[in-house]
Amino acid sequence: MSVYARVAPEQKLRIVQALQQKGHYAAMTGDGVNDAPSLKAANIGIAMGITGTDVSKEASHMILLDDNFSTIVKAVKEGRRIYDNIRKFIKYILTCNTAEIWVVGIAPFLGFANPLLPIHILWINLVTDGIPALALAGEKPELDLMKRPPRPPKQSLFAEGVGYHIIWVGILMAAVTLFTQYWATQNGWHWQTLVFSVLAFSQLGHVMAVRSDRTFLFRQGLLSNYPLLLAVGGTLVLQLGVIYLPFMNEIFHTEPLNLKELLFCGGMGLIVFHAVELEKWVRIRFIN
Repeated sequence: MSVYARVAPEQKLRIVQALQQKGHYAAMTGDGVNDAPSLKAANIGIAMGITGTDVSKEASHMILLDDNFSTIVKAVKEGRRIYDNIRKFIKYILTCNTAEIWVVGIAPFLGFANPLLPIHILWINLVTDGIPALALAGEKPELDLMKRPPRPPKQSLFAEGVGYHIIWVGILMAAVTLFTQYWATQNGWHWQTLVFSVLAFSQLGHVMAVRSDRTFLFRQGLLSNYPLLLAVGGTLVLQLGVIYLPFMNEIFHTEPLNLKELLFCGGMGLIVFHAVELEKWVRIRFIN
């Protein structure tokens, strides 16, 4: 690491430009008039709010109100947390939507009856997908958040395995659901209610597993995100209501499941959760 002291304004500008030419995302802090060119040229110019001149504040992108550099560190940490949670939200939503497309699209080619009714898809998108996904926004920062190197400025949102995750987990979720349909029809069970519920339970298991790309759920702790825990618990209760409440049976064309069917449904729903946890182990063991 190189340190430059007592540099001229044009030298500050050259340092910023040199960093940018090497592909770095350059940040510049300053408070004087001579800092204005480099503040303006930097990707993020940060002016001092207390001691900074009006010129430096006008040229900057951000004003540090307390002039405390530790606030910048806190802002970077919060920014990384927000970005992480956005990726988790997208990973969860797109995986679930992909699974629904596979289920509806593949079933006719396998000679299966239509597995999901329109009202089932609407319920899954609004309740099973929507409520837990919003709760992911409250996820706390991961322990190694500030130890990671900066991301490349042009890195895709689907980089670092996010795109692959959406594809393979979506296919797995669809396979579990379609197998449920096959098994239920072979055994004379309430197959459409089972298909609807297995897909919903699989998505709830998925949202618990995607809370972190690197930390297993049992290490992260179930109680570290209360909004998500409430969202998953509430969604589970609502789904059971769709299965067992008579007026909901009429609306959603569902039938009450017996204990054997319900246990089968829960077991199939856990497959996706364990598969995503296994993906973390593979990532930690062989990739990172």
